[in-house]
Amino acid sequence: MIDPKKQLIRLVTAVKLVPDKEFLIASRFAEQHGIERFDVQADVDPELVGGMVVYVDGLRYDYSIRGQLDRIAGQMKKSKTQESFIDQLRQTLDHLDSGAAIDEIGTVIQVGDGVAYVSGIDNCRSSELLLFGQSSYGIAMNLETDRVGVVILREEEPIRQGMICKRTGMTVSVPVGKALLGRVVDSLGNPIDGLGPILADNRRPVESPAAGIVDRQPVNQPLHTGITAIDALTPIGRGQRELIIGDRQTGKTALAVDAILNQHDQGVYCIYVAVGQKMSTIANVVNILRAHGAMEYTTVVVAGAGSSASLQYLAPYAGCAMAEELMYNEKADVLIIYDDLTKHAQAYRALSLLMRRPPGREAFPGDVFYIHSRLLERAALLAPELGGGSMTALPIVETQSGDISAYIPTNVISITDGQIYLETELFFAGQRPAINVGLSVSRVGGAAQTKAMKKVAGPLRINLAQYRELESFAQFGSDLDAETRAQIKKGEHLSEILKQPQYTPLPVENQTVMLYLANKGALISLEKEDIRKFLDDLIRHIRTHRPEVLRAIAETGEFTDETAGILDRMTEDFLPIWLREHEDYGATR
Repeated sequence: MIDPKKQLIRLVTAVKLVPDKEFLIASRFAEQHGIERFDVQADVDPELVGGMVVYVDGLRYDYSIRGQLDRIAGQMKKSKTQESFIDQLRQTLDHLDSGAAIDEIGTVIQVGDGVAYVSGIDNCRSSELLLFGQSSYGIAMNLETDRVGVVILREEEPIRQGMICKRTGMTVSVPVGKALLGRVVDSLGNPIDGLGPILADNRRPVESPAAGIVDRQPVNQPLHTGITAIDALTPIGRGQRELIIGDRQTGKTALAVDAILNQHDQGVYCIYVAVGQKMSTIANVVNILRAHGAMEYTTVVVAGAGSSASLQYLAPYAGCAMAEELMYNEKADVLIIYDDLTKHAQAYRALSLLMRRPPGREAFPGDVFYIHSRLLERAALLAPELGGGSMTALPIVETQSGDISAYIPTNVISITDGQIYLETELFFAGQRPAINVGLSVSRVGGAAQTKAMKKVAGPLRINLAQYRELESFAQFGSDLDAETRAQIKKGEHLSEILKQPQYTPLPVENQTVMLYLANKGALISLEKEDIRKFLDDLIRHIRTHRPEVLRAIAETGEFTDETAGILDRMTEDFLPIWLREHEDYGATR
């Protein structure tokens, strides 16, 4: 009979030991741990092959042959080829430690709904990875007085009450590096695209501190999205955090995909993190990226709607770790898209309620702001001493009925450096992308624009604001003077230029030419339906006959008076020819 006042020392051996030997072994461990009174429980497990395992004072000492074989197998998993496997095996056997593996262990006292409670692990750290059995593991989320709340990430074997849980001393990490480019992975970095294993050389913890102030430099380098409305009105700089916000089905993901497509040949790597999306939607995005050749420089991290709340919570941090590796060690520029943080917050809310954390506004826990701030603060433009790499974050947040004053939208707006607001009314009115110019802002502003774009985009916001005002005024009467009609027509032309078909990002030189001509009023003789067609033909004409004009804008980033004069003359010459050619087909009225 075991005395509850005495501490229990458990011995598990491959063969039965005589009682005197059991007591002698237990006495040695009791002396080592300062235990004066103890009872011995001896069990036999033939699967140990040889040796023994000792459980004492919350620790496990593994002296078994099976334990040593498991440790050798763990080392072998790092080998990528047959040759490296043989070399790794030889090296492991040469340096094999025949001593014990000492583990701090606990016992599962309750499990359910993807959460397990463990007692006996007194030194566990927050966010530490805990191992159940051989291949199931979770993250320590709640550190309580007498137990630890663990969110289960992977359950290869059923986790049951009474099961042993072991500390690993590590946090969750994912494979990182260029080997992940072109691949689709889950929140733990495991490939799910059927293209075989990922041969990554390094791993990186999903949680890491953001770069300090001294390690950063001001955001002053443009990151072109290829979307005229964004590059002209709400420019994004490398290292910036720009929120994309709007109701469902307003084109938020389409904006993000266009931004990825425009990074082709720009030297920018892309990470697309899909959280809580339907797998059919994610597959469609991957197919679009692959069809346009964008998967060559893109990694897609997936935690779909069918994934557990724990994997959805982890996905943005995993994607951020992959981006940080490229920024810090490859000295590269990275664009990362979180699609979307509303579902990420909902997954964290589900976990928190399961962990019995006190709910706050809209049932979100009190630290829901912190989970997004510590994620988005990791975006930065590093100082030249650290290589000058950058991570630009485009988080996406979904609103309900255009309410940007809800809890999660206001949180993320206060964290980011500006927002691009997509409006349902504009979307259904045919203005796509449906960007509300009045509510959209970039706190970096002109610092993230080339001189050419800054020059032609300067009057754009004022002209659009005047157009909106005159348009509403003109609804009350048709008797308008010529100047007002010209202003309204110029505004219509600008609105047409800001419309853009999906998956067709424009080079910055094309955007510059279009905005210059529209702001100048050079297209006043055209109907708004003909604006896009004429400008496409004009730019093709310029690229054929005067390619150095567009090349100068692209390479120098400047828009000189000489360039403006050339464009004026070419437009004056080309416009009458274009009108005559298209009158025959009824293209103009």
